Amino acid sequence: MNFQDKTILGKTGLKVGRMGIASSYGAPAEAYEEAFEKGCNYFTAGSFMRGRRAGIVKAIHNIVKKGKREELVVAMAEYTHNRFMGQPNFLRGLKKLGLEYVDVLFLGYYSRKPRAGLISWASTLKEKGLVRHIGISSHNRSLFPVLAEEGIIDVFHVRYNAANRGAESDVFPQLPMENKPGIVSFTATRWGQLLNKKKMPPGEEPLSASDCYRFVLSNPSVDLCLTGTRNHDMMRENLKTLELGPLTEEEMKRIRLIGDYVYGKPRA
Repeated sequence: MNFQDKTILGKTGLKVGRMGIASSYGAPAEAYEEAFEKGCNYFTAGSFMRGRRAGIVKAIHNIVKKGKREELVVAMAEYTHNRFMGQPNFLRGLKKLGLEYVDVLFLGYYSRKPRAGLISWASTLKEKGLVRHIGISSHNRSLFPVLAEEGIIDVFHVRYNAANRGAESDVFPQLPMENKPGIVSFTATRWGQLLNKKKMPPGEEPLSASDCYRFVLSNPSVDLCLTGTRNHDMMRENLKTLELGPLTEEEMKRIRLIGDYVYGKPRA
């Protein structure tokens, strides 16, 4: 397994780098563009973009100006859960990005199946060519197998890290082998807890961000792992993950033990 090689994002057929870039942490455009040149071409952006998202907007404009739109995979998140608010948000977001379409429209943070009207709206955008694929983000692991069976959703954003490993039993093996949705992992560092010395077992050093990303990407069920960075140096540090590759057995054992400790209670 080589993290520097691109992979196919499930049934979408999109060719993506193993690390995707989240937009809301404030990194400058140059950081996103460097990540893109190193093969990280899956960029997420909310339909409502201000402040800290300015860097990724500028980066997308610059990449498109270089004639590389077809190499870029843009995933726009819509969090309103309301088609009437979602429509103007989506169109404003598309205009701000300077794009004619987004590759993935993912419906953000659902605890249960989205209402039929919202799926219908997303499907209409797809039919019009404004969206190529529909995705969903959720912490509810039981939701993904149900949606996979229906076959409407193309990309799943799944919480998965060394402490929150429920997807290993509740999501990954429950998905179809054929025509499988693309799997994007988020919260690899568990909101920074896996990097926090105070959260570690006695005598253990905290994990590095690369340790956390390597853990996620070492799972063959995961197509790509999202990273969020506040500055250029952090982006470069996180991108070293691609060079380091999969964990060794010893590294995996240590990280799982730390994950269990951070999780804080016995697993079922």
